[in-house]
Amino acid sequence: MAFKPLHDRVLVRRIESEDKTKGGLIIPDTAKEKPAEGEIISVGEGARKDSGELIAPAVSAGDKVLFGKWSGTEVQIDGEDLLIMKESDILGIIA
Repeated sequence: MAFKPLHDRVLVRRIESEDKTKGGLIIPDTAKEKPAEGEIISVGEGARKDSGELIAPAVSAGDKVLFGKWSGTEVQIDGEDLLIMKESDILGIIA
């Protein structure tokens, strides 16, 4: 894939949730919520301060992250559904 986000934006692939609960119940597709967990695919160069100094992003490609339920813009790149969002929409990195 040849897509690089600009500035402080990141490209994220959603990580699909489990089809079963811990108790073994199968969750139908209509009852599933969109997962708020994903993997960073690519990262922009970072934001700029008013002085023009570059602020390096805190995330990097390959990081697993949590983000807000309605965060980002859904796009389709090379037939794959992905999200583009600002780095500030990311709530944290999963260790």
